[in-house]
Amino acid sequence: MSANVYQTLVERGLIYQSTDAEGLQELLQKPPQTFYIGFDPTADSLHVGSLIPIIVMMHLQQAGHRPIAILGGGTAMVGDPSGKTEMRQMLTPEKIIENGKGIAGQLARFLDFSDNKCRLINNADWLSELKYVDFLRDIGRHFSVNRMLTAESYKQRLESGLSFIEFNYMLLQAYDFHVLCKEENCRIQMGGQDQWGNIVAGIDLIRRTQSLEAYGVTFPLLTTSNGEKFGKTAGGAVWLAKERTSVLDFYQFWRNCEDSEIGKLLSFFTFLPLPEVKYLSGLQGNEINRAKEILAYEVTALVHGHKAAATAYQTAVSRFGCADPELKIETSSAICKITLQKSAADLPSLDIDKSEISAGLTLVDLFINTGLTKSKGQTRRLIEQGGAYLNEERLKKDRPLTTEDFSDNKIILRAGKKRYFEVLLKT
Repeated sequence: MSANVYQTLVERGLIYQSTDAEGLQELLQKPPQTFYIGFDPTADSLHVGSLIPIIVMMHLQQAGHRPIAILGGGTAMVGDPSGKTEMRQMLTPEKIIENGKGIAGQLARFLDFSDNKCRLINNADWLSELKYVDFLRDIGRHFSVNRMLTAESYKQRLESGLSFIEFNYMLLQAYDFHVLCKEENCRIQMGGQDQWGNIVAGIDLIRRTQSLEAYGVTFPLLTTSNGEKFGKTAGGAVWLAKERTSVLDFYQFWRNCEDSEIGKLLSFFTFLPLPEVKYLSGLQGNEINRAKEILAYEVTALVHGHKAAATAYQTAVSRFGCADPELKIETSSAICKITLQKSAADLPSLDIDKSEISAGLTLVDLFINTGLTKSKGQTRRLIEQGGAYLNEERLKKDRPLTTEDFSDNKIILRAGKKRYFEVLLKT
């Protein structure tokens, strides 16, 4: 890892905004520096949206810096209005404690907590002990209501309604930074781009109360090509806990990313060298599917371990097919060392002869022959609605089947989300 870890984060696209880029670069060239990122325990598991801050923490820790993960047991009692169109559901103290245990266990899989290299601190330790009048007098007097209302997180909520308890959130997060700077010599706070107003408020509070310079960094808000928040599916959020999102579904989420997103996702969510990322993102046609397999494997291995990632990869290949096995695409990813299983005994299958292909067998015919559809009209409607797949590639129109469609004499058809069929080419 380069001593200039800030530049590494910039090159990977992980920094959206910073309060003082030059000052931060200079500071981070002198490890160890203490920095913090907060995680409010609003659920018992983190989701893929939390992976960017986690990966940034890993980059910085590998460069010799000291992360503090703040478990927001206190701020979760209030609810962060940032990025929300309505007030969060209020959680009981018991539920917040239970959720916190789940998140703490997950963070321990990514960060090294040995020998004080990383700390997990619950902000309830100081927030729950605050006396309201004293807090308003000592901390609240440093905040301008007019300035607070210019924060994007508050402006977005004024039309739909911002509760008074949520209005206090900025003060509490700023106070967190103040406490950590004073007690832990923590001068850097990081968070999503919707946290900018809260982070700047903390920096201003530290300057006023401690006469120290602190720094802030935000990460980009990741969205899909159609503008939707990244990490959401039709079934809801993609969770890091396998009890909420199975390892296979987690793998498939990454495997099914848009072609245009592969470079950004590899850069953000893996530790592959940037030259490899550039090479993989430049692949075209069916070759891009290999890049997607590498992305899915790397992120799954990061979250669930290499053994689970290998099993998910093998299972996905047996059910849905894989990139062309003849492709000579080698990277430092461990996926390149996995020997693929060749059978898919758990799927229904159909054998066809090359003569049928020569006779003009079409994809519509094939869907009917396998029983995935009952008529040509139904099949064409399925294609028009985007529910027909050949080797996990969405079909846009009917066409004749060719031998080039087969990989290792096998293709996988899919109708909708869960109905699969294997077609084998007789040799």
